[in-house]
Amino acid sequence: MSDQEEQIVETLKITRGERGVVRVEMARPKVFNAFNETMIAELTEAFEQLSVDPGARAIVLAGEGKAFSAGADLQWMQRASTASPEWNLADARRFAAMLHRIESCPKPTVARVQGVALGGGVGLACACDIAVAADDAKFAVSEARFGILPSVIGPYLTNAVGKRHAKRLALTASRIGADEALAIGLVQRVVAAAELDAAVDAVLQELLQNGPGALGEIKALFAQLEVGPVTPEVRELTAQTISRVRGTDEAREGFVAFLDKRPAAWVQP
Repeated sequence: MSDQEEQIVETLKITRGERGVVRVEMARPKVFNAFNETMIAELTEAFEQLSVDPGARAIVLAGEGKAFSAGADLQWMQRASTASPEWNLADARRFAAMLHRIESCPKPTVARVQGVALGGGVGLACACDIAVAADDAKFAVSEARFGILPSVIGPYLTNAVGKRHAKRLALTASRIGADEALAIGLVQRVVAAAELDAAVDAVLQELLQNGPGALGEIKALFAQLEVGPVTPEVRELTAQTISRVRGTDEAREGFVAFLDKRPAAWVQP
């Protein structure tokens, strides 16, 4: 990205590129981007703002330094273990709200994973729409090693890899490599570490060819779909959705551009 605009807060670096690509980089490399109360609040705020930012077309979630994210900061977790039930519940709700904010963002999100993704770091990768990993990356749902469980990240992990894989990862807390993460659906692409940025850029290039409104509609619709029978209610939802979207200005521009054999208005050179 050229002509970048960088915003630095306490735990994040937010970089805006010229094509509407925004990079949200966790910036606690000394603790392998483990997150604490401050990072949770800043990630929540960043994704809240980007969700309604018309200039943001796609978001990359990344980690500064050698690791994507080591999950929860152990000092934060130790404080939680001695805090009141009321404090713990409020704290856990903030964590849950942060993951939901990332997952429900109407802009497409791409996790750029290098080094390790542990515990909540796995949850962050699963909350993004697409995850691209370096071939030497390692993943572990490690909460049970500390006598707790992957509760808040559990739904996102289950949605990504299915219940049996999710349960096996949570019960064993074992580390898996990038190839196994790819095989079970935890990530969608694995490349050599030196090619990670190029691979992320290739995904972004594909995303930016598509109508931004259409991408938001896809995320909203797919959030309502479950694996299973296609019920009359589901058929009606899909019919209502496509009939409404076909009448939008974006759809009209997309069809006209295709017939005119030119790029659509949202495709930047």
